Amino acid sequence: MNNRWFNAHLPQTLQIAVLLLYIDAVFLVIYGAVYGIYLLIVVGFVAGGYGIANEKKWGYIVGLVSAIIQVLILLSFGLNAIVNNGLILNLMFDAALVALLAHPQSREYQRIWFK
Repeated sequence: MNNRWFNAHLPQTLQIAVLLLYIDAVFLVIYGAVYGIYLLIVVGFVAGGYGIANEKKWGYIVGLVSAIIQVLILLSFGLNAIVNNGLILNLMFDAALVALLAHPQSREYQRIWFK
């Protein structure tokens, strides 16, 4: 069994999503968001990226759910708070992550090839 952190044989949408999952997890840790729900999101991002890289259905589901929760948390602050606190880039990258994971090419590939 080949365990890997990145899989160059995945479609481009999933490759970028794996990298964004890892990058988001690192930035959450750097900015000290390692308590409560954010700790679960960090674990979800890393586990999701690892699972996707190893073509596991659970990894895709964990990554997608974690990304959606992150977007919902940001949106719960309200758009004025997002803009005023400089979180607009966070929202854009997290929304892009959800879009990459929910893209038809990503969904089709995981449906057919993931175990």
